[in-house]
Amino acid sequence: MTAVRILLADDEHLIRGALAALLSLEDDLEIVAEAASGPEALAMARVHRPDVAVLDLQMPGADGVSVATSLRSELPGCRTMIVTSHGLPGHLKRALTAGVRAFVPKTVSAQRLAEIIRTVHAGNRYVDPELAADAISAGDSPLTAREAEVLELAADGAPVAEIARRAALSQGTVRNYLSSAVSKLGAENRHTAARLARERGWV
Repeated sequence: MTAVRILLADDEHLIRGALAALLSLEDDLEIVAEAASGPEALAMARVHRPDVAVLDLQMPGADGVSVATSLRSELPGCRTMIVTSHGLPGHLKRALTAGVRAFVPKTVSAQRLAEIIRTVHAGNRYVDPELAADAISAGDSPLTAREAEVLELAADGAPVAEIARRAALSQGTVRNYLSSAVSKLGAENRHTAARLARERGWV
């Protein structure tokens, strides 16, 4: 029987090393590459052409969903799954839209993760039930893509002029987007709106 070839991508070396060691104990799984960032994950995938890419959601350079999106077009034979400690509803929806086959919290056991990798390799999906329930109850984001982008830039307290520069928009347009986002989220100001949107995984 041919082993399932796996790419592991996680910027936390200890977690990645532990996962690699535990998954390697399974006779039908083989770790062919490891990566510590989004760009490195893509580079490793191009070289090793794994069957399954196990991607951390938050990585330097490019997040797991961005990597999954690129792999979907470049290596359609590689199935992707996200393992995360930040399972927000918006992240789950983005991942599923990108063609990710599984969305799993980092609290799963190595044995369960191995089972999910086999499920994904067989062409099936797996979404953690709690994360799925949270996503359903949170509903879809009311924000447009531009409102979400501007709100994310406002999240660290940047002034309107700075947000306008970074988003390549006029200050008046930025104010309009922020005002609309605040109104849609029922928040008292843009900082509260940014926090609410972040908590729900919408930015």
